[in-house]
Amino acid sequence: MRKKISIILNFLVIITVILFMNTNFVYAITPISTLEYQGIDVSNWQGYIDYEGVKSDGVDVVYIKASQGSNIKDAYFDINYENAKANGLKVGFYHFLTATNTEQAIEEARFFVSVIANKAPDCKLVLDYEVFGGVGVEEINQIAEVFLETTKRLTNKEVILYSDLSNAQNLFGRELSENYGLWLAYYGDYRELENIQTNWEKFLGIQYSDRGRVRGINGFVDMDKYSEEIFLDEVSEIPVIENPKEITNTKTINYTIKRGETLWEIARKYGTTVQEVANINNIQNPNLIFPGQTIRILTNSTVRGEETRGTGDIIYTVQRGNTLSGIAQSYNVTVNHIVELNNIQNPNLIYPGQKLRITESNIQDLNPIQNISSTYVVKRGDTLTSIARRYGVSVNYLVRINGIQNPNIIYPGQLLQI
Repeated sequence: MRKKISIILNFLVIITVILFMNTNFVYAITPISTLEYQGIDVSNWQGYIDYEGVKSDGVDVVYIKASQGSNIKDAYFDINYENAKANGLKVGFYHFLTATNTEQAIEEARFFVSVIANKAPDCKLVLDYEVFGGVGVEEINQIAEVFLETTKRLTNKEVILYSDLSNAQNLFGRELSENYGLWLAYYGDYRELENIQTNWEKFLGIQYSDRGRVRGINGFVDMDKYSEEIFLDEVSEIPVIENPKEITNTKTINYTIKRGETLWEIARKYGTTVQEVANINNIQNPNLIFPGQTIRILTNSTVRGEETRGTGDIIYTVQRGNTLSGIAQSYNVTVNHIVELNNIQNPNLIYPGQKLRITESNIQDLNPIQNISSTYVVKRGDTLTSIARRYGVSVNYLVRINGIQNPNIIYPGQLLQI
């Protein structure tokens, strides 16, 4: 009997070891160290930023969007980098990935590196991968791995992954977590994460809000906290590599003002606004410019006609006779929505040629209030964060109108009001 019991116990031990060896380990996730650095992450969505104001508001770190896909350079990347550095902020760069195979991932990595060449980041480079285009889980991990490894090899810099909690739990696997750090998006109390399991044991930073307010920035901005480990061991310039594709959407030019020109005419010629040109060039009085003066202009070749669609928004050019209430009604948004996004001081004062940013919330095409969908069916891989960004609304808004108890738990087939 004793021998039989011994055999049974040995068998159970062997089974336990086999099961243990084949388990996909998950961890209760916590910060890698104290989150002592206040940060923000920005893109062209914020427009021109006064970094002196940002610095005075206690921000230590700014992550700047550099590129998207294989040929889109963020319109404000250069200016954000220069002004953030000039005001003593620690700077990091991120790329928004759209690849659906590993070949495209390599192409996007090369493009990212070509955009950030000759610049010296203080922080680890970041992959923002949250739109998957129907790609399966295995392929998603392969695409992420190829992008991260290619970027690391080309720059000789450490790279990390940005992810929300759902994707860190369900999509991105152990191989990625073992080789790359995590910047986590979680819009709750991060101390609650001690009881939540993911494939990462630690995170280097956390994005805790997409509705932050910071001095020097018009409208909302993403808010973050970072640990010391977010910084690179050495600050040096990114090496230059051949630009695989021409940047098609934006460029910066130096323009010399001619006799008789006005800032309004120049802004209209280059598809920008008087306020933007004035901000970029620190012009106190837009009506006071002089021949021979050289100004810096961000051109945007996607601006055509009355409006153009951007990433998460459209730009509408005010026509003669327009009112703010009429524009808001046409696009099924509120006047306050437009006023807040565009920092309009007087809602009754808009002028022909002025460009207004409007989020694409509930807009299915460029024809006002047509084919508007008020519901969305959750697909595999969706998160509230990715859905909110797609429709230009906040996570809190989706949580509130859908009565969601836990923002980190949604499931395929679930119907959401947008």
